[in-house]
Amino acid sequence: MKKINIMLIAFLALSITFVSCNSDDDNTPIVIGEDDNDDDNDDTANFVGAVYAMTNGDGQVAGNVQGPNTIIAYGRADDGSLTPIGPFATGGNGGDYDGGEGLDPLISAYALTKTDDNENLLAVNAGSNTITSFNIAADFSLEAAGDPLDTGAIGPNSIATTGQVTVAGTKGLVYVSNITRPEFLAGGEPMHQGTVTGYWLLEDGSLQAIPGSTRDLPVRPSAVQFSPDGQWLLVAAINSGASALGSGSEDELTVYSVGGDGTLSASSVATATSTLRNNTEGRNLPSAIGFQIVGNNYVVVTEAREFQPDGTPPAFPALQDGSVSTWQIQGDGSLTPISLDVASGENNTGRTACWLDFTADGNTFFVSNAIEAGLAAYSFDNGVVTLLDQTAAQGTGTGGADNGPDAFAVTEGWIDMWISDDGQFLYQLYGLDGTIGIYRINGQSLELISEESNNLPDTNTQGIVAI
Repeated sequence: MKKINIMLIAFLALSITFVSCNSDDDNTPIVIGEDDNDDDNDDTANFVGAVYAMTNGDGQVAGNVQGPNTIIAYGRADDGSLTPIGPFATGGNGGDYDGGEGLDPLISAYALTKTDDNENLLAVNAGSNTITSFNIAADFSLEAAGDPLDTGAIGPNSIATTGQVTVAGTKGLVYVSNITRPEFLAGGEPMHQGTVTGYWLLEDGSLQAIPGSTRDLPVRPSAVQFSPDGQWLLVAAINSGASALGSGSEDELTVYSVGGDGTLSASSVATATSTLRNNTEGRNLPSAIGFQIVGNNYVVVTEAREFQPDGTPPAFPALQDGSVSTWQIQGDGSLTPISLDVASGENNTGRTACWLDFTADGNTFFVSNAIEAGLAAYSFDNGVVTLLDQTAAQGTGTGGADNGPDAFAVTEGWIDMWISDDGQFLYQLYGLDGTIGIYRINGQSLELISEESNNLPDTNTQGIVAI
């Protein structure tokens, strides 16, 4: 196991000095390098945006509950480079629900997310079963807006927010997915069945739980997202089709309608999957993780291929090339398939397709393959997707049909990514290296600009957002 670097320890020590979980001041923001004279030479005046990455603990990988959770904030210059501007405590603990190797510990996307107006940052505390809302200041520092709120289940791992659904005194609706309910925890990933729960985002940035909003899921969720109009909430599943799943669900995607009072339909209005159990193609089942809903309600999903065709969990060499599948949400919430199982590699060179983000023009998106430590480029045309380049970017990873746990020992573990609001840069989190890769976007290609290290733990991180 890699060790946390010394600079992070210093950051966390500083955080502990100024932030007490038991005091009235536990949400005081910490800004590194603040200019007391507030003159025109203040470095923050040169920031055009920001990047936020979540430690999800302190790098510990032992048990579900990890150490204190922290957001590492960076100011973004116009050349894409990053400058640390402070660690900000979430008031909760990180968590690990992925077997303890420290890569992708929540098996999720959007463990960290932001509102469209860039006024709020939302984070999960998977070890504390809470979520935290931050206000984003003009200098891109963070201030917690109220205390963390309980999610009512175990392992919150993904957050969705929309400003399209509001009531008086609120500025938006928030839903969080939880990995499992307590009665399914001991069974592990193949048996987990989670929940989704809703909150109002108040005008001061704090959260308010919505009574009666919790919905029990027949699967372990990996991500939640609202449709652009806020009419639908979609949930992706990591263990759909698993033979040990007591519900028997094979639903990769589940659709709920969203009511004006912030609650969801009592049951799902539609479900879909790209690959059923015992399929004749011999394809492993889709473990959906990252997805986005774009344009005219097109749903674009990344799919690792882990559970074997009969639903049994694979040993590592049994993983197959991952894929992307797309659907379109219809007026009644049903999902019409468009492109299904478009592979992200060949001969087991793209096995862990797990996260994605779109370029500013909407014609291209990039998919992160975790173990291979690379980014694949896809074209997008009204829901039809085509693999353009399996290695649009490539780091140190493990390709081919290698054996066993060595895969985790030699990979940087590329997990979450986010493209900046101006569409110029892609920020890639290296989950087993404590590094953020900075890539300039040149149409459908990527150019490595630099890498930012020494502020994040070398293991157990989850979640990144760029503004």
